[in-house]
Amino acid sequence: QVQLVESGGGWVQAGGSLRLSCAASGRISNIRSWGWYRQAPGKQRELVATITSRGSTNYEDSAKGRFAISRDGAGNTVYLQMNSLKPEDTAVYYCKAEDRYRSIYWGQGTQVTVSS
Repeated sequence: QVQLVESGGGWVQAGGSLRLSCAASGRISNIRSWGWYRQAPGKQRELVATITSRGSTNYEDSAKGRFAISRDGAGNTVYLQMNSLKPEDTAVYYCKAEDRYRSIYWGQGTQVTVSS
């Protein structure tokens, strides 16, 4: 089976930093794109950042200048570096992978809590 395993969530004070990781385990075809999503209580899941196999990135407006998405050399692990965290960033963060056959995989989610 293919699984995406997330780590790196936790509790930080406003202005702090965290780095989330998401690693694909099991057999998986070449990943053509990665995404990080988040879902806060009472809100729907929203896209935070994406990166393609060619390295092109896109960010939700509130993440621009604070967050950075990146991949390892093999393309099977994705990271989300989060700096200058704000209480509004508090949410469960999910990674998503799409392989070259258009199959979709989701991580289990990791909690990020930012206090003032």
